[in-house]
Parts: sequence; structure tokens; C-alpha cells
Amino acid sequence: MNEEQIKIKRVLISGGGTGGHIFPALSIANAVRRRFPEAEILFVGALGRMEMERVPAAGYRIEGLPVAGFDRKRLWRNFGVLFKLWKSLRKARRIVRDFRPDIAVGVGGYASGPVLKQAQKHGVPTLLQEQNSYAGVTNKLLAKKAKAICVAYDGMDRFFPAEVITKTGNPVRTDLENCTLTQAEAKKKLGFDPEKPLILTVGGSLGARTVNEAIAASLDMLRDKEVGLMWQTGRYGAPQFQKLAESYDNVKATTFISDMDVAYRAADLVVSRAGAGTISELQNLGKACVLIPSPNVAEDHQRHNAEALSTRGAAVMILDSQAVDSLPATLEKLISNPAECSALSAEISKMALKNADEKIVDIIINTIKDTK
Repeated sequence: MNEEQIKIKRVLISGGGTGGHIFPALSIANAVRRRFPEAEILFVGALGRMEMERVPAAGYRIEGLPVAGFDRKRLWRNFGVLFKLWKSLRKARRIVRDFRPDIAVGVGGYASGPVLKQAQKHGVPTLLQEQNSYAGVTNKLLAKKAKAICVAYDGMDRFFPAEVITKTGNPVRTDLENCTLTQAEAKKKLGFDPEKPLILTVGGSLGARTVNEAIAASLDMLRDKEVGLMWQTGRYGAPQFQKLAESYDNVKATTFISDMDVAYRAADLVVSRAGAGTISELQNLGKACVLIPSPNVAEDHQRHNAEALSTRGAAVMILDSQAVDSLPATLEKLISNPAECSALSAEISKMALKNADEKIVDIIINTIKDTK
């Protein structure tokens, strides 16, 4: 039975909570739609989370569950969480029963647990997409009954059954690789001197206070070294850091960067958190980078992500607690040594796994075919 004989009618995609879950989910949905334009795609997310806005904006229908994460520090609050979980399981059961998907895809996040659990109970084949090098709790719980698990790192058989794992990489925004500008042209478009080094720093849409504080501590050094800085501050703390940037002619600070393809193309070095989606973008674009993993994530997965690169010379990792003190000297060393930046770029490029969205659709097709 070939692809032409497989007609995918309905795909259920669940998960979210952060851009790191939402962007891969949308990439998978877009790839399904390219191959099967008539397929109906339904998302299920968590009420009040960003997917409830981002998914409809991308043109897809979404249902919301009242699910929430467990509070590991204040255990007494989890009585309400358990009630929300019970309500979410009931609603997820209705969604699965009414939508009758050919397959359910989970990308991680609060909502994927109830939805894929109910899909598995009703005999719907499930596919998990694990973005990180250290698997999340939800995906580990769902793995035993999953028909396929798509990962981005080696060694994931320590979390999942080896026979259902395929290393596909993480789906990323395809527009980032379509920039036709040279690096000099990209620098000029952003308002920087094309002859001088440029650092790009990103900390997510909300911003990362430690990253911003570490960059602030580096500003005098960057001015002295005549290094440009494109600084995405994020929403939190934006007025404080953007006002500080006004004193430096070599710095442009903004809450968000809309033309990320241009910003990436222009950058000689990137400073970032270590979310799986961002790392996949850096790998595909071959960007030398300094990673400052967030300590405020489940299972400390950003540190594991960063270590997967730093241990093979594909990135420099600085722990969050050391960032303010260490980042200025680290940046000065890298900018003063272009050969080291080139070596980082070469190594991270070797880890790139491109066309992950299309590979995952191939696995979706084969999974449905095997259950017919």
C-alpha cells in the first residue's frame, strides 16, 4: 500500500504551553496539509495557554482542556489540579470519540497527556514527538503504548522503547532557511556596520531576566570592541533594558524580532536559552552560539539540551547562576577568535536534521498503514 492508497482523513494534534511545543505542532500540521490537502486537522491545547491564540491564528481549529501542571512545591494545591485532570480526561474522551482521528500526535505539554491517553484507550494509533534530549514526564508515561516516537537526539532509548524510536530531528520554521540576503546585506538591513561582528541575543517572547542581565553586563565591553548587538529583550523587563540600550550606538534593543530570518543571517554569534526548538534552528543554520539554559523548566531539560551540544564542541554553555559574571569574558574571547566561532559553527552544523516535518509525516503514513 503506497502513499497514494493511504488517505489521511483526520489528524488529532495535542500539546503546547510554550512556543517550543507549538511551533513543531504547527510544522507537522502544515506538512500533513501539503501532502493531504483534504485532511481535517484538530488541535487540542490547554485553556489559557498560548496555543489557544497561536493555533487559530495559523488557520487551524483548536479545543481547550482545563488541564494544569502539578505544583511540586505547594502540594496542597494539587487537589484542584486533579479535578481539572479528571474534567480534561472526560472532555478528551468526547473529543476522540466524536472526531474519530486516524492518528493522534502528541508534542508534549499539559494537554497531550489526557488526549493521547484517551486515544490509546480507544484504539487510535499514537505518535509522540519529543523535542528535548531529556524526555518529559508526559511522553514517558505515554511511550509504552505509542506506535511511533520521533526524537531529535541519540540515546533516547533510555526513556522509550527502542523499537518505536526514529531520529527525525525537530520541525522548525521553514522561513528561517529561505533568507536570500548575504550576511553583509542582512547586517545593513538591520542598521549595523556590515564590516563589524554582530551578536544576536534572544530569550524567548517573554524574555529571560538572567540573559538580559548578562547582556547588560557585557555592553561596555561590546562597545569597546566595536561589536554590534541585536538584543531581543522580550516583554518582561523590556523598558528597563531598552532604556539602557539607548546609551550605546552599537546596540539595537527590541521587545520582539519579527524578521528572525534576517537576524539569524546577520549574526556572527548567538546568545540564547537552550530550548529544543531554538537549538534545532541554530543547528540547521549552522550558528555559533552561547547557550544559557533556563533552570526553571521540568527535569532541567534545557541543561541536558545544552550539554548535548557543548560536550561535542558544538556550543558554549554557561549555567544560569554564572551567566552575569561569565558572559562578558566569554563573548570577548569568542569575538576575538573567529576561528573558534567557525569551529563551533562547523560542529553544530553536523548535528542538523533537516526536513523533520516531512519525515514525521512519512512516519504518520506508515503508522496508519500498519494499523489498517
